[in-house]
Amino acid sequence: MNDQPRNWDRELAEIDKAIAKMPTPPGPPAGVSRTAATAGAAAAAPAALPVRRRDRAATWLWMVLGLTLAVALPLWPYASACGTGLFGYLAVIAVLVLSAILALRTSWRARQGKANALAVVLLLWGLTLAAAAVLPRIGYAKASAAWMCPAGPPPQG
Repeated sequence: MNDQPRNWDRELAEIDKAIAKMPTPPGPPAGVSRTAATAGAAAAAPAALPVRRRDRAATWLWMVLGLTLAVALPLWPYASACGTGLFGYLAVIAVLVLSAILALRTSWRARQGKANALAVVLLLWGLTLAAAAVLPRIGYAKASAAWMCPAGPPPQG
């Protein structure tokens, strides 16, 4: 290691010399000031791609589906404790999560900030519902639950 402190002024002077030796980019045409040239270049730069109506419509299609499922799932009228009822419930939760992801994607593309924030909320709600259904069945929660319903009593007769 070198015990001498670095001479920053000398090192920066060397960098300035190296930059000065680099070729300069072509300037604006004769008679045009540099500020006017850069202002014209900024104005001539292409704007962001226009938002298509199809993207906006797709955003709200996925959003309406997700909102409908987000409201309906806590009111699920069928047995969903175990067996096929549980698997149907989980499939509907998967549709909710998928619709939230697609709403996120299309709202991002259509630059719809409020719709994007709502889609994030829908995604988190769907993941919360999925966690509430799955975690007790994989042994993570205090209460345990079974994936399949226990067999009933044998038939009489």
